[in-house]
Amino acid sequence: MNPETDGSAPAIASPWPARTGVSRTELDPVSFLHRTAAIHPGRTAVVDGDVRRTYAELLERVNRLASALRARGLEHLDRVAALCPNVPELLELHFGVPAAGGVLVAINVRLSADEVAYIVEHSGARVLFVDPELEELAADVPGDVERVVLGGGYERLLAEGDPGGVPSLLRDEEEPIAIDYTSGTTGKPKGVVYTYRGAYLNALGEVIEAELGHHPVYLWTLPMFHCNGWCFPWAVTAAGGTHVCLRQFDPAVVWRLIRDEGVTHYNGSPTVQTAIAGHPDAAAPGRPLTVLVAAAPPSPTLLARMEALDMRVVHVYGLTETYGPHTVCTRQDGWDELPTEERARLLARQGQGYTIADLVRVVDDEMRDVPRDAATLGEVIMRGNNVMAGYFGNDEATAQAFRGGWFHSGDLAVWHPDGSIELRDRAKDVIISGGENISSIEVEQAICAHPAVLECAVVAVPHEHWGERPKAFVTLNPGAAASEDELIAFCRERIAHFKCPDSIAFGPLPKTSTGKVQKSRLREPEWAGYERRIN
Repeated sequence: MNPETDGSAPAIASPWPARTGVSRTELDPVSFLHRTAAIHPGRTAVVDGDVRRTYAELLERVNRLASALRARGLEHLDRVAALCPNVPELLELHFGVPAAGGVLVAINVRLSADEVAYIVEHSGARVLFVDPELEELAADVPGDVERVVLGGGYERLLAEGDPGGVPSLLRDEEEPIAIDYTSGTTGKPKGVVYTYRGAYLNALGEVIEAELGHHPVYLWTLPMFHCNGWCFPWAVTAAGGTHVCLRQFDPAVVWRLIRDEGVTHYNGSPTVQTAIAGHPDAAAPGRPLTVLVAAAPPSPTLLARMEALDMRVVHVYGLTETYGPHTVCTRQDGWDELPTEERARLLARQGQGYTIADLVRVVDDEMRDVPRDAATLGEVIMRGNNVMAGYFGNDEATAQAFRGGWFHSGDLAVWHPDGSIELRDRAKDVIISGGENISSIEVEQAICAHPAVLECAVVAVPHEHWGERPKAFVTLNPGAAASEDELIAFCRERIAHFKCPDSIAFGPLPKTSTGKVQKSRLREPEWAGYERRIN
């Protein structure tokens, strides 16, 4: 129709501005380094023993790395593997590889040579950066993968590069930035794909939830290969912080660095926290020390012990599939005035989604929300900005994990009336005794409250009458003593008698390469001769 001849109204232009490149750039965590180096070029970025580098020096090294990789033929989305402890080079790779257009594959240094070779081959990595102390772990890596050994080989590579860097190849923030492989305690490990967008937003989430401020001094107790260090390589850099590297975890060294370097933040699992808080050198530094604890629900006893050391505990929860932490137990108004034991009990909850994440749900088998009664068990499911893109080369596993439009964690929790969640078990670890569900975590926390207990794991064992009963495996504190009868009686004073273990074994707990207790190794001997692992 012609509005000039048919009398119809003339077309009206939209009042909304057209989308242009002026108002948008793709989210890229490499930009954090460029910004901080521009604003704080002389600020200390990295500390590693006698090595100290400024942000200007860090940026130049990253630029040289990126340009050298590009010059050697690295193409867009080529994978670059790294087998390194928490050393400055691995921090540089977190920026240099994406700056070159590649995808970083940081490999767990506690794996076997076979597992390392599988990850390098499965990811299709073209290059492997390896620490000289870990070359034996790379013995089975295919010979067509280019190797760069940290030290002389790495520095020669940087010398080839341009200190001005190379233009970014990033065109879409949903492109992959990293592949993180699960620990693979059952079957082959799966490659979890992280995107630029997810890494950027999760890094900002850590800035907020860990309260990094504008100049944190962050100690690398958490492995940088684990979920890309929960995105803290990018987060600490965004906050203009100092990265204090730690090649090997040693509680005595941790306490020395806390004092000497003015450490303000560090992260770790309850196993790591137990070792630090229980070390003879442990002493309150006289200033706040913010500590993120995750990987498993910490016992209220451990939380109380850490607070006595001036540690401001931030309890977070997540998985490799969620870039590390996805939920945080945010302190509520009035908690600081509560008795220590009550405050620690509340801080043991997993809370709710990060600022940059969607709120999590707890659902039944039909994906219906369970009642918020702090009693009904359900599975924790997530979605949002810090959920993985999927599993690399495994559409079937991705579809199974994302069924119903949510990521299924496999973790069981209750939902409190205030909206916070509290983990109670892995789905496979629920103990069903005489028709009653028993949370192994609840039993573990009751036993861990005993002053002689360092660590505890509880699993189901077969029972002729009840079907299953809890059995506890306990590691005592050095020099401490406690009998089986004493610990069982202690437990019966704190939780329902039917939840208490019938027996306790003493000794060190078997753990995965990421420090998680291998309950399957505790469980298997108890179920020898049974066709199924439930009774």
